[in-house]
Amino acid sequence: MIPSLIRFCPWLDRRGRLSPLRTLTFAGLFVPGLDIGWRLYAGLLGANPLESAIHLSGLWAIRFLFISLTLTPLTQLSATPRFIEVRRMVGVAACAYAFGHLGLYAAQQSFDLARVVSEIVHRIYLTIGFAALLGLGVLTATSTDAMVKRLGAKRWRQLHKLAYLIGLIATVHFFLQAKLEVKEPTIMFGLLAWLMGYRLLRPFFAVRGWGLAGASAGLALLAGLATALGEALYFNLKTGVAMARVLGVNLSAVAGLRPGPLVALIALSLVILALALRLALNPARLPSRAGPASRG
Repeated sequence: MIPSLIRFCPWLDRRGRLSPLRTLTFAGLFVPGLDIGWRLYAGLLGANPLESAIHLSGLWAIRFLFISLTLTPLTQLSATPRFIEVRRMVGVAACAYAFGHLGLYAAQQSFDLARVVSEIVHRIYLTIGFAALLGLGVLTATSTDAMVKRLGAKRWRQLHKLAYLIGLIATVHFFLQAKLEVKEPTIMFGLLAWLMGYRLLRPFFAVRGWGLAGASAGLALLAGLATALGEALYFNLKTGVAMARVLGVNLSAVAGLRPGPLVALIALSLVILALALRLALNPARLPSRAGPASRG
């Protein structure tokens, strides 16, 4: 295939060969959108279908953003660079769903752009959400190989570290509009804490050392604990429920998994998955007992 055409075929790798991982990822990114579209068309979104579609599109935008962020630790812990190949694709999908989210909101407002702008300016949670959307737009516009060359690798990496800040802003937007049903945004706050903690820890450990995997697992437990405490504090301030009572729910099998345990479980599962992939795909790259990386 002509090299210049490869970039327009996301299911192909850089050598022009069909990539199962790229193909499955590319197809999978359309599934939520097709599901939302079908349910909207078939009248399966309840009494206020546009409101439900707005919620679902925004939900998948932030989910895909977080999936793109988790691909970094998954790649590094598994020593499997192929996951980085789809990170850009997932990030672009997050941006597309976010713009779809805005488009559906505009449709709800009968495409009265003056009203849409006024709402964004005067409603703080919409202002915050729009800031996240602009950030995603900038990252998507600069995600091409041509922009990497134009900006230089170092400047490009510095710019794209903003993905974590955008994740935080998007989660705040999600949290503010969720009102009392804050389980998923609380989980995302916890996962973001784990992801940012991982990024801070990463330079202190050797690439092939067990230390990074162990530290990541320990960090998962801390992130889960911090999430549980944050949830308890939120409900204490919001409703006056005692923090001890909310924390106790985390230990109740009847209540199901709360955000704190879920954050720990998701992050630990990611570490275990990464090590399993390293064992299965890269046995020669199994972690050694190397200690902290030299900083010299």
